[in-house]
Amino acid sequence: MSWVARLNLDYSLEAGRSVARHAHDGPLRILQSLYPEGNAICHNVLVHPPSGLVGGDMLDMHVTVGQGAHGLVTTPGATRFYRSEAGLATQQVHARLQDGARLEWLPLEALAYSGCDALNLARFELAPSAELMTWDITALGLPNAQQPFVAGRFQQHLEIPGVWLERGTVNAQDERLMNGPLGLAGQRCMATLVFAAGSAIAPERVEAALDAARTALEASPLRLQAGATQPHPQVIVLRVLAPVVEPAMQLLRPVWAAWRQVWWGLPGNVPRLWNL
Repeated sequence: MSWVARLNLDYSLEAGRSVARHAHDGPLRILQSLYPEGNAICHNVLVHPPSGLVGGDMLDMHVTVGQGAHGLVTTPGATRFYRSEAGLATQQVHARLQDGARLEWLPLEALAYSGCDALNLARFELAPSAELMTWDITALGLPNAQQPFVAGRFQQHLEIPGVWLERGTVNAQDERLMNGPLGLAGQRCMATLVFAAGSAIAPERVEAALDAARTALEASPLRLQAGATQPHPQVIVLRVLAPVVEPAMQLLRPVWAAWRQVWWGLPGNVPRLWNL
């Protein structure tokens, strides 16, 4: 039997406090709101108790961030796309950010098991003065458990309508993509960190962000497999290829922390859950 779970999450700024309200249908929950950085930023943990998806399952999330509110959402663990024999397994989020809103959408990695048929879709709509930081981390197979990604497909879709669109399909049978030098070159973790704004980013902010990312890259063992660019006047991207998730995360986290300082003058306070 397929499981469909839906979640509506709405942030609003009330008397200087970012407040989260949510409603769900099915096995998808938001845990208690936390304020480790003060009232202006609301931290939430998104929980899917079954922890994995198979063919026909869907996680459908809708997020609204009201004017001036700031929400940070993460997860307690990876999303697992298991071997599928009954069609597509889908995880999708559609977020709308109003003017002055900030959203940090930072789920932990998606694990694509061999034989999966998966779609991971994220769409973010930004008002002119809204800003977003998000990442997408995908691991193909479980190499440390000797379970390589040898069958199935994983589809990715990351979109800011009218601004930026990335779509792709990783097919385990595509030898050129999986192992070719212009593809994944044998790496099995792909990671992308994105900063996006609702209007063009000022050049001095762009340079500060790229400098911060490149400083972190120089200190990383993945410096030859990663790069930071500005593919659009409203978007800054850090991309990483790694053999497994952990080294990619070890690069993304300090860049995320540095970008928080560059963009918003905030410290890189790591969500407590990441240290458990």
